[in-house]
Amino acid sequence: MNAHQYHNPYEKLSGTIDIRAVRAAGFRERQFDTGTIRINYVEGPDTGPPLVLIPAQTGTWESYQRVLAPLSHRRRVYAVDVRGHGKSSWTPGEYSWRHLGADMTAFLTEVVRAPAVISGNSSGGLIAANIPNRVAAVILEDAPVFSAEMPRFRDRDRYVYQGLHHLVETLGNLDDRDLANYLRGLTLPISETRQRGVPEWFVSFLSRRIRAFQMRHPDQPVDIRYFPQNLRLLFKSLSMFDPDFARALVDGRFYDGLDHADALARVSCPLLVLHADWRRLPSHGLIGAMDDQDAARIAQLAPHNRYKHIHANHVIHMFKPRQFVTAVDTFLLEVTPAGDGARRA
Repeated sequence: MNAHQYHNPYEKLSGTIDIRAVRAAGFRERQFDTGTIRINYVEGPDTGPPLVLIPAQTGTWESYQRVLAPLSHRRRVYAVDVRGHGKSSWTPGEYSWRHLGADMTAFLTEVVRAPAVISGNSSGGLIAANIPNRVAAVILEDAPVFSAEMPRFRDRDRYVYQGLHHLVETLGNLDDRDLANYLRGLTLPISETRQRGVPEWFVSFLSRRIRAFQMRHPDQPVDIRYFPQNLRLLFKSLSMFDPDFARALVDGRFYDGLDHADALARVSCPLLVLHADWRRLPSHGLIGAMDDQDAARIAQLAPHNRYKHIHANHVIHMFKPRQFVTAVDTFLLEVTPAGDGARRA
């Protein structure tokens, strides 16, 4: 393993699944040592060809907890923690598309060992689109294709970029940080004149509860079971997230190894584009992952793609799990009826 400035304190907790429904569906949590880092993942029962799920930035495999069981009826499902997330290695100073692509290529080669369907949400979709081989089909779940390229990401469609900058500012100091501060000052634009934020009293309430948990369980990720599920998962994921991952996107280190148009043009296997809701405001840019022009450009570069809009938040599999499972199952039954699918050239 390479030496880094600091390490993931939760990496050694791998092997325990706290979610009863996921355990009951036959999933097990494991780690794969690439020789450079450890990739944490869950693996379901061997019910068919492999399907690999890659979560969004700050997310872990647990974001897929509502869809793992139904997806595993016909396929052997893997869901990973990307480096810098969950129980996978933190590698400060070594975050880029090139690093992530090498990680997933090694995972497919050494763990999955067969052409797999790769489904990625948000940044996970960009990883999926950029894997050169051992891929049977690709599913882009509201991936920020083109919108997360510089300089557009920073200058034109800057809402998400500014959110990452806010994350680095509020959570970047691992030695002294209050996870609730991430919500302090974070706003969702409703219109040019209206924004929705989190009330200060609620941020203070969350701060007290989180700090109390950390005092009682100093060696555990933040997991407050009486929080609503999405809020509970947000803080658990943030507590297991290396902020240098976001910092690399803000300061420009991350972008080596991925040209969006080139990656899409090289996708010759079946491709499904799932597009969540979006809107554009002049003072904020794109509120979402991609607009209709981006979707049209994907269709030009990969004319064999199948497109589906789902009226949902960015993380479709969390907020509309049934629609996500239906879309994935329908696509895979159509393009891989025998369970094999075409391999990428």
